[in-house]
Amino acid sequence: MTSSSNSSSAVRSSAKHAAERIQQHLPPSNPASLSSSSLNLPSKTSIAASINHHSPRPKDRPSSTASSVSAASPSTRRSGTPVHRSQSKDFDDDNDPGRVRVSVRVRPRNGEELKSDADFADLVELQPEIKRLKLRKNNWNSESYRFDEVFTDTASQKRVYEGVAKPVVEGVLSGYNGTIMAYGQTGTGKTYTVGKIGKDDAAERGIMVRALEDILASASSASSVSVEISYLQLYMETIQDLLAPEKSNISINEDGKTGEVSVPGATVVNIQDLDHFFQVLQVGETNRHAANTKMNTESSRSHAILTVYVRRAMNEKAETGTKSPKPESLGDKGIPRVRKSKLLIVDLAGSERINKSGTDGHLIEEAKFINLSLTSLGKCINALAEGSSHIPTRDSKLTRLLRDSFGGSARTSLIITIGPSARYHAETTSTIMFGQRAMKIVNMVKLKEEFDYESLCRKLETQVDHLTAEVERQTKLRNSEKLELEKRLRECENTFAEAEKNAARSKFLEKENARLELRMKELLKDLEMQKDQCDLMRDKATQLEMNLKNTKQQQLESSAYKEKLADASKVYETKIAVLVQRVEDEQARSTNAEHQLNEMKNILSNQQKSIHDQEMGNYQYQRELAEATYTYESKIAELQKKLEDEHARSNSAEEQLRQMKSIISDRQVLSQENEKTNELKKKLEELSQMYESTVDELQTVKLDYDDLLHQKEKLGEEVRDMKERLLLEEKQRKQMESELSKLKKNLRESETVVEDKRVKEDLPKGPSESGALPGSQRSHGLKKSLSGQRATMARLCEEVGVQKILHLIKSEDLEVQIQAVKVVANLAAEESNQVKIVEEGGVEALLTLVQSSQNSTILRVASGAIANLAMNEKSQDLIMNKGGAQLLAKMVTKTDDPQTLRMVAGALANLCGNEKFLKLLKEEEGIKGLLTMAQSGNIDIIAQVARGMANFAKCETREIMQGRRKGRSLLLEEGALEWLTSNSHIESASTQRHIELALCHLAQNEANAIDFKRTGSVTEIVRISVESSRDDIRSLAKKILRSNPHFSN
Repeated sequence: MTSSSNSSSAVRSSAKHAAERIQQHLPPSNPASLSSSSLNLPSKTSIAASINHHSPRPKDRPSSTASSVSAASPSTRRSGTPVHRSQSKDFDDDNDPGRVRVSVRVRPRNGEELKSDADFADLVELQPEIKRLKLRKNNWNSESYRFDEVFTDTASQKRVYEGVAKPVVEGVLSGYNGTIMAYGQTGTGKTYTVGKIGKDDAAERGIMVRALEDILASASSASSVSVEISYLQLYMETIQDLLAPEKSNISINEDGKTGEVSVPGATVVNIQDLDHFFQVLQVGETNRHAANTKMNTESSRSHAILTVYVRRAMNEKAETGTKSPKPESLGDKGIPRVRKSKLLIVDLAGSERINKSGTDGHLIEEAKFINLSLTSLGKCINALAEGSSHIPTRDSKLTRLLRDSFGGSARTSLIITIGPSARYHAETTSTIMFGQRAMKIVNMVKLKEEFDYESLCRKLETQVDHLTAEVERQTKLRNSEKLELEKRLRECENTFAEAEKNAARSKFLEKENARLELRMKELLKDLEMQKDQCDLMRDKATQLEMNLKNTKQQQLESSAYKEKLADASKVYETKIAVLVQRVEDEQARSTNAEHQLNEMKNILSNQQKSIHDQEMGNYQYQRELAEATYTYESKIAELQKKLEDEHARSNSAEEQLRQMKSIISDRQVLSQENEKTNELKKKLEELSQMYESTVDELQTVKLDYDDLLHQKEKLGEEVRDMKERLLLEEKQRKQMESELSKLKKNLRESETVVEDKRVKEDLPKGPSESGALPGSQRSHGLKKSLSGQRATMARLCEEVGVQKILHLIKSEDLEVQIQAVKVVANLAAEESNQVKIVEEGGVEALLTLVQSSQNSTILRVASGAIANLAMNEKSQDLIMNKGGAQLLAKMVTKTDDPQTLRMVAGALANLCGNEKFLKLLKEEEGIKGLLTMAQSGNIDIIAQVARGMANFAKCETREIMQGRRKGRSLLLEEGALEWLTSNSHIESASTQRHIELALCHLAQNEANAIDFKRTGSVTEIVRISVESSRDDIRSLAKKILRSNPHFSN
């Protein structure tokens, strides 16, 4: 058997290599054209099947020949149902890469079975050539089942690996997720098939070791491949880390967007080589739970899950390890791509029956949890095989971890292990049927290729460092330029100061020039006046000259008289000569003319006296010469008068001469001043030109200086703004990262506590044999979980603070926003935290979020938080004042999610319990919203609506009894009575109790009696008084029937 298997393996291997070589020479667009005829390969079924299972690309596989084999086997016609399954489309579609591949392996008989069943034939008959298995019902009847691979008890570990796991491993190396799982009864060889280490004997190695061997071989040939593993066990519904035993009860995370399931608390180890993997696997196997039973000396008591994470950059091909073309980038941004795939190798604990395995004590509890998780897995397989719309994956942590393996995007291969003994006919049949149902499941296989943001982040960090250095260099350069500009600025300021001095001097010169021009104008006016005076003096001088000529002529004439009267006029002639001489002297000495004139006057007066004396002395002579003397005297008088006139003229002439001299001197001075003025004008023009050029240069310098100042200020502001933004962003990023990490950590702890609480609450619902804990243990566990949850929330408030958590609600990151709302909802569940949330503005933030968000998760969690806060009176006031009732009522049209509507109905029900808001709730359509939500038919929503109606009716009754209200109930105006009457027979006891309580409170108001009679609700009051499960409600109904006169009949 061994030689035949080796030869068939060699044939398969050679056929595979031949197909791959020829495939490389064919066009890539038509890979389906590869067939046995085109390759000239042998047409044997075994070789075709071998190529089928070893081809790395499912679309290259040839079509199955199962139908012909089925027709050739007459034994398969004995049973109708199995034959029909073998001919189904799901089983024949071998080209579908997403179908779950199922193989079967039979273990050899053990020593006990060889002794006890020596006379009996094997329970199963294997037909590996046609991939069929016959299950004997009795000696003459059997059922035939078809599988993807059938392995006999002599099949080697290598053949099992190549037939079951190797296609999945190759798919993982190509970027697809994969799952390899072993299922079967305890003691049938699951752990041997999957988890056998075989460190000393390589032939004994199981699927885990062989898969890692192939993956590490591929990673060693490509430097861009990294391999990491985690090893977990699911023991009694708690996830434990086999590589770090101190980590227990690890939580499961589920991505709300992609639905991907992860275990973030698990230890992840980077595997370097096969020896390293042996060491890690040995540590995990040492920590795994195992026990000795009648059916197996080392029975696994937990489900083991080995997760292999393979990360391959797209710069190398996963298949050949050669360089590939540069990948396309999204938006041409140069973002590298990476293929991230995950391989799950699952060794399930075996199902067992207690009476056959002989377990007792704690082993019974372990067996219960094992069977419970396997039952949940079977339910999910059945639902997927039947195409059910609801897959109960949340019934067990095992099904949650395997969510992607069945019905997900992973390529799954299942090997079922059975025993040959007829004593385990029921267990073997159940295992075979499990495998048959699993073969009907078709997964949506997807290539796990995404952008390599980690390498991009490292690249960007390098660029940031480079840009930071460049910024520092630019800063230094700008500082040097700044110093140079400041130096030039100081020079410009000095030049500007000098220019200002020159400008001041120019202004002074301008003023001086204006003053000189005015002075020159005045001098010109004076010169013109002096010129006129000179002309006048010239005319007078001419007249004087003429007068002098006349005087000389008269003197000549008088000399004649003097000659005639020589004796008498000798004295006169002498005096006249003296006078003439004096006149000439007066003309020569114009400056002393006045003085001389005075002397002349004195002399004349003296002469007149002497003449008079002479006349008296010479009276006789005068008588004789009376007429001549009279004539001379008249002439002398005339001459004297002329002399006086001439003397006056002489004085005026001297004065005019002096003025002329002064005018001439002034003109000389003025001409000199004119020359100086012209020189000053020239200098002034030069200075004005220099001033204009200086002003222009100064204006240019001012403009340059203003531009430099503006650029300097602008650059300084940009640098400061950039620094402030960088510092602020860095600070906010660090703060947000720390707060987000704290929130995620605390939220994971909270979710773990809630998950444990849910599991412990769900366990007692089954019968006693399902493994439920006693009542006292459940109560203790529930109290412990609740106290742990409260402690987590209290620690969260202390470390992070309510204000920061509420601030994260406004984050633009949707994931951060969802986590923050969840934390607020958990905090609002505790009464001690409600006051803090209200004081920090939590009510306004939640109402704003409900109004603006479209995310279903946010709406659901935020509505739950509002419902919790609505139990506080202060919060109720805020909710109503902010229009919260109307906003909650409108949620009916915004979403149809039952959980969200249940939260909204709970919030409105809590508000109905406040007497102040009854009328406002009716006006804001809160009652109408409750009745609309009740039409969904969801039992949880109906329960909250009933509670709200009971609260509303009770508050109305209290107001009526206290005399604060009269008239018909507000509930009746919205048609609530009809709804309460029609739903009074609901199955839920708590909901029925609230409806009965609401009807009784409404019946207490006599104004509602007409509506009760009209709707037939009186009959319900009568029924409640007799059939209600609560004594107080029955008593209240009887009291109403007795006291209300409208109901007395």
